Amino acid sequence: MQESFTVVGGGPVGTLLAILLARHGYKVGLYEGRPDSRRTSIYQGKSINIALSDRGWASLEKIGVGAEVRKQAIPMTHRAVHGSDGSLTAIPYGGDGDAIWSVSRGGINEHLLDIADREDSIRTCFEHRLVDLDFETATATFAVAGADQRIVQSDYLFGADGAHSKVRRLAHRLPRFSYSQTYMPQCYIELNIPANSDGTHQLEKNALHIWPRKDFMLIALPNPDGSFTCTLFMNFAGEPSFESLTERSDVEKFFAQHFADALDYLERPVDVFLEKTAAPLFLVQVFPWSFNCKVGLIGDAAHAIVPFYGQGMNCGFEDCAELDRLITKYDHDWQQIFPAYENIRKPNGDAIAELSKRNFVEMSDLSGDSNFQLRKKIEARFSQLHPELWTPLYSMVTFSPDIPYAEALRIGDLQNEVMDRIMQLPNIEKDWDTPDVMQELHALATKKLGDQP
Repeated sequence: MQESFTVVGGGPVGTLLAILLARHGYKVGLYEGRPDSRRTSIYQGKSINIALSDRGWASLEKIGVGAEVRKQAIPMTHRAVHGSDGSLTAIPYGGDGDAIWSVSRGGINEHLLDIADREDSIRTCFEHRLVDLDFETATATFAVAGADQRIVQSDYLFGADGAHSKVRRLAHRLPRFSYSQTYMPQCYIELNIPANSDGTHQLEKNALHIWPRKDFMLIALPNPDGSFTCTLFMNFAGEPSFESLTERSDVEKFFAQHFADALDYLERPVDVFLEKTAAPLFLVQVFPWSFNCKVGLIGDAAHAIVPFYGQGMNCGFEDCAELDRLITKYDHDWQQIFPAYENIRKPNGDAIAELSKRNFVEMSDLSGDSNFQLRKKIEARFSQLHPELWTPLYSMVTFSPDIPYAEALRIGDLQNEVMDRIMQLPNIEKDWDTPDVMQELHALATKKLGDQP
């Protein structure tokens, strides 16, 4: 008899999971609380676009949609750092050919839903909101728009219902379920840079633009229609903050003082700032990720992180890829798959959460610092000379899907110790690319890192 799965959450991760399960021969019910965005023409998920990296592409290519999605994606080869003094500095993300990709979150979601519709063993149901779940039997109860409640029985269930997961909240009543939710000091609002009248981009297209201002920052990601989706990250409280900036005159002064060069491009930034409510940023960490070998958590439901490493959806897609591998390895034995999945993915979820928190400081403060820029330049040069010895942390996380997040974090901490020593060398600003410096870096790296990536 064909085994069945219920997948709660029809976002990108839930839909990808449903497709992978169907292709392993399972019958899948995919349930989403919101209406079908393909019918409403309004995507109701989180931010408009995201950064997709090699980890996410590897998962999409498993189901053969990587090339199609790439047609609507824009490669960003470097950070374009806009200084307070109006200066512009380019910081490459990796080596030649390395890029992160600006993609439409809604576009990926809808493309995956189209693929799911073509799978005979997937049934997709919108406007079905989960209200209860039996963790012993995986029987789910949904509230259905305009109808009575619906009880759905299946062999297994996955909660792919995001950072505010109902599956996870229902798990709170289970014994020995560990849960933490940590709010960041920062919140965010989205702004917009429109396209030129001819549809071209007003700023450099193939870059992620950053205006780093230490405790706050503005970023801009390009869209195919010539616009940029911008996000202002700033503390909720304090000076300056979303809480303190409530008067138009103060907001006008804030933008003029800190983002003068962006005002030429932003569309009604002061009005939008005053109209919008800043959204919070938080991290969620839980354990276990599975219950009774019947119910599991995946994606943001298991490990919601902040967006400063651009790895949220990439990490969720990687969860799916790991499950895909384990289904084959354990020949559909979910008594083995569930424990293996959470024990492999939990340390990596914790690692990318830590990395994402740290990267706010790198983006908002350090990326505009000349010493930090020099440090990155030295690392990039040394990696070119000795790729077998040194892969920069950002490249390990973003361009090296074979290196687990936890391993990248561990190695990155060792690299930081080495680079701290190098940056203390006399005249490093002038002599950074000399044989002596590179030899010293090689000696320190060999001693600290050995044969690691």
